[in-house]
Amino acid sequence: MQHAVGPPLPPPHQPGHGPAAGWSPAAHHPGQHPGAHQGHVPAPVPPPAPGCPAPPPGPTPPPADPQHVPMPPPDTTGHVPLPPGGPVAVPGAPQAAAPPDPAGTTIAVLLIGPAGAGKTSVAKYWAGHRRVPTAHISLDDVREWVRSGFADPQAGWNDHSEAQYRLARRTCGFAARNFLANGISCILDDAVFPDRPVVGLGGWKRHVGPGLLPVVLLPGLDVVLERNAERSGNRRLSDEEVARIHGRMAGWYGSGLPIIDNSQLGIPETARILDDVLARSIASPPAW
Repeated sequence: MQHAVGPPLPPPHQPGHGPAAGWSPAAHHPGQHPGAHQGHVPAPVPPPAPGCPAPPPGPTPPPADPQHVPMPPPDTTGHVPLPPGGPVAVPGAPQAAAPPDPAGTTIAVLLIGPAGAGKTSVAKYWAGHRRVPTAHISLDDVREWVRSGFADPQAGWNDHSEAQYRLARRTCGFAARNFLANGISCILDDAVFPDRPVVGLGGWKRHVGPGLLPVVLLPGLDVVLERNAERSGNRRLSDEEVARIHGRMAGWYGSGLPIIDNSQLGIPETARILDDVLARSIASPPAW
């Protein structure tokens, strides 16, 4: 019996497995390099057996069009086609250099001041009289979420109260970022000391971001003492502690941050001045 003569066939391909080990395409197709484009290569025709007529030649397949490259299917997620990707356009310059309007802008404000400066009352009023949604986040309110084991500031400053202050600041910062991400402005208030930049202003910058606009509310000492005397509970501090905090807050003078002396101003007037200060801060952000 005569057998057809030709190149050896590759081992059979098992479903779910790649080519058998020890066999490479280069061994089956001499002249081709591994990694080269492999199109449709017809199998070699074995020579006819002696005494048998050669079969008639079949139709010659048309040559492949080198210009025709099949397009890959579009990316889809389920049955929803994804839009084609592209670079994000650079926003164009404004047509007119109109002064910024803080009352209609989504911003984050940090109102700094000593105990009794009126920062919580001003922040609450300012947030409630804006044309855009605005939230008021008070550090003292968040700190007092802790009921059992609360570190009362009247008992002194220790590691326990320090940890609760840091935790409250992180919580306020997370809330501020969440509000801003949903198009809601926010104003935070805290007694930030200028001689503790890492814990105070630097911490707020880390928690909220460099776009936070700090403003200092600093009335005279006599006004702060009078307002502190009207407080009750753990919000009221001793006169000595209030005077000490007020003295440390004076370090903000010369820092470059805007300072509002609201000694002779009511809450609505202070809020209007705060809008003016923020308009300047938006146009020329302070370096802090």
